[in-house]
Amino acid sequence: MTTNYDNQEYLDTVDAWWRAANYISVAQMYLKDNPLLRRPIKKEDVKTHPIGHWGTIAGQNFVYAHLNRAINKYDLNMFYIEGPGHGGQVMVSNSYIDGSYSEIYPEYPESEEGLKKLCKIFSFPGGIASHAAPETPGSIHEGGELGYALSHATGAILDNPDVIAATVVGDGEAETGPLSAGWFSNVFINPVNDGAVLPILYLNGGKISNPTILARKSDEELTKYFEGLGWKPYFVEGTDPKEVHPMMAKTLDDVITEIKKIQTEARKNNADEAVMPHWPVIIFRTPKGWTGPDTWDGEQISGTFRAHQVPIPVDSEHMEHIDKLVNWLKSYRPDELFDESGKISAEVKALSPKGHKRMSTNPITNGGLDPKPMKMPNWKQYAIDTSTPGAVIAQDMIVFGQQARDMISENPDNFRIFGPDETKSNRLNKIFDVTNRQWLEPKTSNDEWQSSAGRVIDGQLSEHQAEGFLEGYVLTGRHGFFASYESFLRVVDSMLTQHFKWMRKASAHAWRKKYPALNIMATSTVFQQDHNGYTHQDPGVLTHLAEKKPEFIREYLPADANSLMAVMDKAMQDEQVINLIVSSKQPRPQFYSAEEAEELVEKGLKVIDWASTDNGEEPDVVIAAAGTEPNLEALAAISLLNKQYPDLKIRFINVVDLLKLRHPDVDPRGLSDVQFNELFTTDKPIVFAFHGYEGMVKDIFFDRANHHLHIHGYRENGDITTPFDMRVFSEMDRFHLAQDAANAVYGLKAQAFSTKMDETLQFHHDYIRSEGIDIPEVENWKWENLSK
Repeated sequence: MTTNYDNQEYLDTVDAWWRAANYISVAQMYLKDNPLLRRPIKKEDVKTHPIGHWGTIAGQNFVYAHLNRAINKYDLNMFYIEGPGHGGQVMVSNSYIDGSYSEIYPEYPESEEGLKKLCKIFSFPGGIASHAAPETPGSIHEGGELGYALSHATGAILDNPDVIAATVVGDGEAETGPLSAGWFSNVFINPVNDGAVLPILYLNGGKISNPTILARKSDEELTKYFEGLGWKPYFVEGTDPKEVHPMMAKTLDDVITEIKKIQTEARKNNADEAVMPHWPVIIFRTPKGWTGPDTWDGEQISGTFRAHQVPIPVDSEHMEHIDKLVNWLKSYRPDELFDESGKISAEVKALSPKGHKRMSTNPITNGGLDPKPMKMPNWKQYAIDTSTPGAVIAQDMIVFGQQARDMISENPDNFRIFGPDETKSNRLNKIFDVTNRQWLEPKTSNDEWQSSAGRVIDGQLSEHQAEGFLEGYVLTGRHGFFASYESFLRVVDSMLTQHFKWMRKASAHAWRKKYPALNIMATSTVFQQDHNGYTHQDPGVLTHLAEKKPEFIREYLPADANSLMAVMDKAMQDEQVINLIVSSKQPRPQFYSAEEAEELVEKGLKVIDWASTDNGEEPDVVIAAAGTEPNLEALAAISLLNKQYPDLKIRFINVVDLLKLRHPDVDPRGLSDVQFNELFTTDKPIVFAFHGYEGMVKDIFFDRANHHLHIHGYRENGDITTPFDMRVFSEMDRFHLAQDAANAVYGLKAQAFSTKMDETLQFHHDYIRSEGIDIPEVENWKWENLSK
């Protein structure tokens, strides 16, 4: 029998689903027993501290119920992104109604006892969060940090042409910078190859204690705003469900029909000929706290900021107004919604889409529709010959660009590169041999590498957007990297934190599949700033990520092109981690062979025999380096020391996988004390040239035996200056390194050498201010074999 999705009977079912979701959502906030009120309520049934948020719940449940109708009517592949920050009940309640919650968590069966447990665990010690989280079926989007709903949705639908991301944007969230940037997502969605984002801007009028800006705009103003951004707005608004139900049903019919029409027309041609359509956006106006208490203690609740959290003060220790809570719950007519056993009635459950059509079990929300591993090219075909270390000058990112280009060719529909207008600046031009930037706005003859279809999305100057696209792409089972200037990764370090938290919590649930690695490349680094000033000098993302749980964080500091390609070969095939790769884009001497690079990546670090003079014996001093410029300066310092002190036994260690240095009590991947002491000794001075803030290395060595440590890292001094002078600012230059090593080994006997280093530094200071370039001793330096 054909279902009539448009008659009143079907809309009555939608309304019943909505009421059921609202009932469960309120019960989760307040109750820990007696969930269906089938006996008189008592204080033991009520939570001592009801915690949660009510303001957006009824509106979101309304949208969710109507999306179910649309999925059924049009056989859609759709999933739900919950943008409002604290609406955790929404996805929990709806997945419980459709049965998926009990399928995933059998300890919460579809019964009165199961509902009791579900209510108790909400926002309760040992329970579940008050926002969408990894334990929530159907969620790919952490609700704890606002602003990324549209970015995540867009990343998810790229290369998924049949998917619609129904994305609810809260009106508080809509005021954030990242979400405002997110409206530009339509510039990058190709209607041929990609799916669609259906934004649903939920204007309920209030934030925590303020009105919301967009809710105070008229429909006319909002129409101009969204049309100017290239969207086609549809309005659904009202307070009476009897009027809003048919309005929402018709609007969803219209927008789904329009999305399908856009895609059908576009797909008559190839992706390169696509133009940017005016995708629909729904502006949904209903009161904050809809269907909840209208007033309390003489103040308006519904439709105001006062509905944001727990709207009425009822708890186990304050039962004087318990009748108001009971009346509120019973207003949803639970006797019509649950059968005798406490299970959702068959009539309500009939609205649920079937199997993986349920938004709670759509595979895209759990590792992707059809996840495939990366096919990696043989990077060694581009390896630089370093038989004479330092003889070849090359730019690491240009060389890596060849590897990245082949990654695009080998993975034509599950790998993308993201960035904030910096792909060319970061010297990745080689990738444009095989692809373009994806851009759906009009194009002119002056544009470069722009087309409607491309594997690179870097056309918006927004780190938030680029990182959000990558996160959405990776959370749905695909692969990519985000390349940005090092200092401006700090713009999105909280996003990296949220992605880490997502992975950590998801890993605790066996039903959650693993995600491909989130790969972040930092270039335009702190120790190489030719034309950018102090604002562009901050390597602190290394420290920020290192503070997270070690199982999920990798930090790589490859010193040259071969090391970088070896790192990327590993990073792109990794999973369930954030990889931070710090790389140079400037011309550099190339030092490490392909074989050395592989060993450096495999072991994390390596004694470089050709740059050491200890001949495998106990050294007099250990010089270590982590990073491109630190490696260069350390090698130059070794040259100075060897020339002055030919009998000095130096051990040089290059570090690529930085966190492998940590103690295994801190990081399971860390070197044992025996391994660490074999490399760094227990009592010899260590001079460590480091790319980041020095506190990181101090922390790493805290649990080790050898504290004879001299760290030369970034010391928060900078300016527009010469490349070498940036290192002098932080005393991470060859002259300070050599001086420190000599003083550590020889003490007062090194006074003459130390004075010579000071004089050279003063000459450098005066020379660059006269000539504007670095001193010849630096400019013309080349590695020479050591006397041993």
